[in-house]
Parts: sequence; structure tokens; C-alpha cells
Amino acid sequence: MFEKLTTAHELFIFKLGSALSMEQDSLQMLEDLTSRAQRVELKELLEEHTAETRQQLANLQRAFELLGEDIDDSPSPTTAGLAKEGKTTLRKTIPQLADQVILAGALETEHYEIAVYETLVAAALAEGRTELVSIFEQNLGQEKAAAEKLRAASREVAAQGPVHSPEDETI
Repeated sequence: MFEKLTTAHELFIFKLGSALSMEQDSLQMLEDLTSRAQRVELKELLEEHTAETRQQLANLQRAFELLGEDIDDSPSPTTAGLAKEGKTTLRKTIPQLADQVILAGALETEHYEIAVYETLVAAALAEGRTELVSIFEQNLGQEKAAAEKLRAASREVAAQGPVHSPEDETI
């Protein structure tokens, strides 16, 4: 969209587009991770956040509309990299440890998303766009809540240890 960013507003629009790509990447990653999760509780947690991510995408698209800007999904190399790291780690890990890998990757992604929304809130405040602040704060609140749930689940899963399959049992 922009050859070179020359104003704070252009930077804001670029970051908004990057956030849109971030959530699109996250949606794909959540769908992939849900299919790999071993524990029912983890699948449910990921499905819950998948629904929230769809709403966050709609919120970001709404922000573009409110700004009167064309939707621009600037790349988000960070989330693409996190997704790649997660897939690589899952390939290298036995299935019984998949939940621990999934939780680590999801939590890392949440922390990045929190930082992105904090940046968008600051930019919207600087432009006096309170209607956008509320949209970004809604997404930020969901990300913080998801991070807390993932943190708790990560600690619980780590304490429980790997999922045991019937093949693990010795007779």
C-alpha cells in the first residue's frame, strides 16, 4: 500500500494491516493446533479462542471502514514465523508432548498479539479515534484473557506430564 511510511497515520494504517494478517495467521494456526491437541480441555480452549479470533478479524475490518481506508493486509512475519516454529517443533516431538508444544506456541503468539493491540490503542489515542480505541481494547482484552487461560493450562499440563497412550502401557 505504501512505498515508504512518511506519517504517523500511514504507520498506523500499516500496523493495522499487519494486525489483520496477524489474526489471519493466528486463525489458521489455531485451527491446525486444535486438530493436533490431545486433551479435550485444550481443544475446547483453542476452539473458544478461534471464535474470538474471527470476531477480532471482523473488528479490524471494521476499523478500516471507520478510517475510510481500503483493507490492507500488510504482512506479519512474526506470526508467520511463530506458526512455522510451532509446526517444526510439533514434527520433532512425540505425540504425547504435543499439548505442551501447542500451549507454548499459542502463549508466545498471544504475547505478541497483546503488544500489537497495545500499539494500536496508543496510535488510535494519538489520532483521537476513540471509536477505534474501544475496538482495539476489546481485542486486547480477549488476547489478555486468552493468554491467562493458556498460561494456566500450560502450568497444569506441565505438572501432569505427557499424555499417555495405550501403547505406553506395559503388561
